[in-house]
Amino acid sequence: MIYFTADTHFGHESVIRFCARPFACAAEMDEALIENWNSRVGGSDTVYILGDLFFRSEHPEEILRRLKGRKHLIVGNHDGSWMKKLDVSRYFAGIDKFLEFSDGRRALTLCHYPLLTWKHAQRSFLIHGHIHNDTRADYWPLLAARDNALNAGTDINGFAPVTFEQLLENNRIFKQNHQPEGTLP
Repeated sequence: MIYFTADTHFGHESVIRFCARPFACAAEMDEALIENWNSRVGGSDTVYILGDLFFRSEHPEEILRRLKGRKHLIVGNHDGSWMKKLDVSRYFAGIDKFLEFSDGRRALTLCHYPLLTWKHAQRSFLIHGHIHNDTRADYWPLLAARDNALNAGTDINGFAPVTFEQLLENNRIFKQNHQPEGTLP
């Protein structure tokens, strides 16, 4: 099985407040994210992480050892510092800034940042992170209008990695519930 996630921010106290996450502290959040991950992902499953796996975490290697599955990291803006502190090749099957591939049913473009366009944008999917659950940016109306631009952020995906079908449904619901002003649901 293939799963997607983004912006877990393991170790980041402030993301709880910034994103209204339902946790009292980073330690509680980290444990919930690990438990949610491992309850879905098995050892032979593949997880594409669309960036910002850790931020200010004091124990990235300990957490990586606990997370199941073959992990592929799409590097985000908060990944540089923790990646320098350990041998990332031990924990990731692949590390990229941008990735295009087919899952056998559809063409996918993976990037931490949401893009306005990508290869075959009319008939393929962009899976991104970076924006968490924030709909205040000026680009939100453009993303909200694109059914094939999918946010893998943990904040809108139940704080767990999700399958493509779950990603599609969670994004449909999130976009429907966060329509930009002046648009009809």
